[in-house]
Amino acid sequence: MFLIIGLGNPGKEYEKTRHNLGFDVIDCIGRKYNIQLNRRKFKSIYGEGLIGNEKVILMKPQTYMNLSGESLIEAVNFYKVNNENIIVIYDDISLEVGRIRLRPQGSAGGHNGIKSIIANLNSDKFNRIKVGAGSPEGGLVSHVLGKFSKEQRDKIEKVLVVAADATEGIISKGMSEAMNQFNGINI
Repeated sequence: MFLIIGLGNPGKEYEKTRHNLGFDVIDCIGRKYNIQLNRRKFKSIYGEGLIGNEKVILMKPQTYMNLSGESLIEAVNFYKVNNENIIVIYDDISLEVGRIRLRPQGSAGGHNGIKSIIANLNSDKFNRIKVGAGSPEGGLVSHVLGKFSKEQRDKIEKVLVVAADATEGIISKGMSEAMNQFNGINI
């Protein structure tokens, strides 16, 4: 079983913002694999289904970004999921729009949602799919809570599908092979 958690903030005002790219990828995966996120538990909205022959849990924490780890750890403890079967999907301002980067571990890189997950898991060893949100030209908060331009949004819609494919790649082929396949893509 894989636990796939997309990071974001709940509420209409945060929909389609840069900080909600993780939620957007989860929605894309749900559509692609016909997994409905219609359950509430673990301080999240979640759904269960299959990607290939592997059972997956798709989660969107409802704790707000800075407390994402609280949601994740509840699900990890309930399902007894190993860190190598966790995939966290989130926005990354160090990547340009149209890029994704897969990593099996690492620091939080200033991302408060990842800081919370590392603190709750007591480990930085979990699979990540970082989705490019572009560098801020002004303030960081206004950037990550801002929306994409129409041109950027067109790229994002394509990147969401690539990130969904990368998720399946991690599950079916392993992180190393998925990194080789997806880390060089630039839309």
